[in-house]
Amino acid sequence: MDHDEAKPERETDTSPKAEPSSEAQNTETVNDSNFLVFNSRRGRLLMATTILASGMGFLDGTVVNVALPRIQEDLGGGLATMQWVLDSYLLTLGALVLVGGALGDLLGRKRVFAWGITGFAISSALCGIAPTAETLVIARALQGVAAAAMIPGSLALLSSLFAAADRGKAIGLWSGLSGIVTAIGPFVGGTLVDASPSGWRWVFLINLPLAVVALVLCRPIPDLPGNRKPGKLSSQVDLLGAGMTVVGLALVVGPLIEIERLGGVLATALTTIGIALLVGFWFVERSREVSQKPAPMMPPSLWRFRSFTVANLVTFIVYGALGALLLLFTIGLQIGLGWSALAAGAAGLPITIILALLSSKIGGLIPRLGSRLLLTLGSMLMAVGMFMLSFLPEGATYIVNVLPGILVFALGLAFVVAPITTTALGDIPVDSSGVGSGVNNALSRISGLVAVAVVPLLAGLSHSTELSGAAVLPGYQRAVIICAALCLAGAALSWFGFTRETGRVLANSQGTHSN
Repeated sequence: MDHDEAKPERETDTSPKAEPSSEAQNTETVNDSNFLVFNSRRGRLLMATTILASGMGFLDGTVVNVALPRIQEDLGGGLATMQWVLDSYLLTLGALVLVGGALGDLLGRKRVFAWGITGFAISSALCGIAPTAETLVIARALQGVAAAAMIPGSLALLSSLFAAADRGKAIGLWSGLSGIVTAIGPFVGGTLVDASPSGWRWVFLINLPLAVVALVLCRPIPDLPGNRKPGKLSSQVDLLGAGMTVVGLALVVGPLIEIERLGGVLATALTTIGIALLVGFWFVERSREVSQKPAPMMPPSLWRFRSFTVANLVTFIVYGALGALLLLFTIGLQIGLGWSALAAGAAGLPITIILALLSSKIGGLIPRLGSRLLLTLGSMLMAVGMFMLSFLPEGATYIVNVLPGILVFALGLAFVVAPITTTALGDIPVDSSGVGSGVNNALSRISGLVAVAVVPLLAGLSHSTELSGAAVLPGYQRAVIICAALCLAGAALSWFGFTRETGRVLANSQGTHSN
């Protein structure tokens, strides 16, 4: 960080006509002449804009799920439309989030963050007015591109502009308030969707006023210049790797969603090409790591560390099951049982509440119990909860048929969320923790992308599946049981892949990391 470059953006009054008071120095100055003070005006503006921007991304994730049945009713396309609306966003976000963070470092974090907000607003408007399923899917992909710049920019600004003494407080407040936004998402989404036959469009259009406010609040916030060097941008950021990831993943998941339309032969050929591109990406990253021109978005050397490798494999399996469950839960409750969007969205509220209450406490258990036991227990509880949720008889009630499974599942998820990133970062060098955390974050999204395409196919849910009434419940049950089996696989991998001491040394010596 070039602190000298940041001095023109100080919050102190630079006018020679007046000396700032001691009180002003405590509340309106930039600490150490470079950093913002948490309780200063610009500090509060920074908190407001980052929470609002990241809240749009989190809100979008929870709101869109409850809108999916109404979207496919309005635009057609059946299950494939629902899968594409989710996966087009996850595809670009998961593949580009590391590049978004790198661009912020090169071009200036505030600038790229503002670009992300602007792009998210424009793409949200395109989603809201989309006349066909195809145009909605394209707009969702653009939304993911914008979110890949906006979401990492939120934390990057907090980390770079607040002094170390205030940084933990700022990130804690950001996490807490972002969690509240996530919690109210199902209520907001359900209310908007149920308001009218085209109420799903307001799920996207609600982002427009939020984005405008975020951009206005962002203007007075100082920024540090990027560290871009002379020369082409492509020589400083891994655009080739990002492009190979996007195309490779699209060719893997797309044919699986469209296998009935494409036919088995063509779908297999396209998927094979996609896998070949992803394998090629690995070799490109290896050469990048040697030359550092540009630095690789996913350094292969990190995978030599056992805890990093196992933790990311567990992340891919368990978070994949979670991503598929969110789609299936919507199908089961809204289509299978005929619940309203609001009722279906509110059904998952205990998950948010339990995560908010228990995540920090469970994180505190890592030094005593280690990650192995916590992740194994958490994955097993998630599997049990999913198995309970797989049985939804006609006329099911929330208290009897849904809530017990939700509570068990949420408890298991709480045991997974806190330790998984800590464990992934446990053995890797400290100066690689940012990249390592980014890889773990990206994999959690990519796993959902793959699972949303694969799990319904394995369960016999396809484009031709009748999405009406109780006829969908048998396919829902098979798919949720597959998700439960994935969580059991994650539990087995945690137990046999980690050592008894995994997580304990890191937690005792360095403290835990948060994703």
